[in-house]
Amino acid sequence: MSESLIEESIISRPTYGALKIVPGLAHYFLADASGAECVIRVVQELPRDMMEKVHILYVPTPGETALITSLYALGANRFEHFPTIDDAVAKLGEWLSDAKMGSQLYLAGTEGLVGQGVAKGEACGLDHTAVQCEHRGSLARRVQCVHCKTMIEDVTTQPVKCPSCDLLLLVRDHYSRRLAAFQGGCINAEDPSEEIEIKEVFK
Repeated sequence: MSESLIEESIISRPTYGALKIVPGLAHYFLADASGAECVIRVVQELPRDMMEKVHILYVPTPGETALITSLYALGANRFEHFPTIDDAVAKLGEWLSDAKMGSQLYLAGTEGLVGQGVAKGEACGLDHTAVQCEHRGSLARRVQCVHCKTMIEDVTTQPVKCPSCDLLLLVRDHYSRRLAAFQGGCINAEDPSEEIEIKEVFK
């Protein structure tokens, strides 16, 4: 399990720490393959009579089964896995629509998953104090092109080319919690012919 290397200077980001169970009427977990071990670590510490309150959503890497088996074996009230983050976040919204006051949300994994989970929790009316985030895995960013509004997943380079409008985007450090994405604006608007070196910086 890789430790988070998230820089703390970007205050608009969600706050990352280590997941820890707190009192609540229900405990909702959302994780990808990078964050699965975090969920296992936390849930294994719970007494068996609390598992009725635990609900887990998981996004595995393609073809991966071992962590699915381990998460299922925890004995949560509900456990479902989905091929994409979008699918899992949509299901999270369904679950949270029935959540009662005092429910807790735990998010673990890459920044794209965590950010979208935070946004969904807020959209469903969860107070920010009821949401915990633990970052694990890649520092790849989710970026929105400010020109055509396309969302670009798993961005590791600076700049990055928008797959929709073909503009070369400077990945800014401004993070939108509502969109769960960083903003990308044209880096060579004054001279589109300017050649700019693309470097991998978000590993």
